[in-house]
Amino acid sequence: MSRIQSVMQQLAAQNRSALIPFITAGDPNPEVTVELMHALVDGGADVIELGVPFSDPMADGPVIQRASERALLHKVSLRRVLELVAQFRQNNAMTPVVLMGYANPVEAMGYDLFARAAVAAGVDGVLTVDMPPEEALESAKVFKAQGLDPIFLLAPTTPESRVKAVAELASGYVYYVSLKGVTGSANLDVADVAAKLAILKQFISIPIGVGFGIRDAQTAQAVAQVADAVVIGSRLVQEVELGEVGLAERLRTFLSEVRSAMDSARR
Repeated sequence: MSRIQSVMQQLAAQNRSALIPFITAGDPNPEVTVELMHALVDGGADVIELGVPFSDPMADGPVIQRASERALLHKVSLRRVLELVAQFRQNNAMTPVVLMGYANPVEAMGYDLFARAAVAAGVDGVLTVDMPPEEALESAKVFKAQGLDPIFLLAPTTPESRVKAVAELASGYVYYVSLKGVTGSANLDVADVAAKLAILKQFISIPIGVGFGIRDAQTAQAVAQVADAVVIGSRLVQEVELGEVGLAERLRTFLSEVRSAMDSARR
């Protein structure tokens, strides 16, 4: 059983939703990434999604695009991201880490080499935004063989055939994009999310996390009532943009408020 599966099962037994924060590795600079990861855990993170900087982050809104740009100014590559995860693992052996990014850097390294290096560093799952299940048969097979959970995105417009394909390939959890558009969008309709999740669960047996449009404790609390996990990204990256002074504590405080609100949702 992977770390992701173990955490998700423990939370389900406690009737709690997982809190999955996202930050971009190397933003605002690689020297603080590990500190920020530990701050997220201290704030209540159950899983960390760590963005791999990419020059053309087409699924991301302006906030996370700028995060990639800042990280790339520090020449943060996929190999550097793996080094940061390994540093995080020196003091945290339990919190699952998922790399979220695009196919190009992984394909450039090679699926097998990447998978081996990722597992050695302490990575638990991989979400390649631009690799739909139809194109992920080979990579998913390689990842699973090495103990990595391949994680896929589903959207409000995803057809049933692709939902079924994801159900066959995915492990760990599935990431449901709650809004049409890019990261950082607004106007989340929780009732609509709940209705869609009910449909998806007819085909998907593993946990489903919800992201895009979750910006505060109130929204996270509402989503936690219907989802197995809550993913928060752009709101945290906005904190990074405010500057390094007190950044780790700001992230910890914000996330702890979200965690408290989520826990109260199911009491």
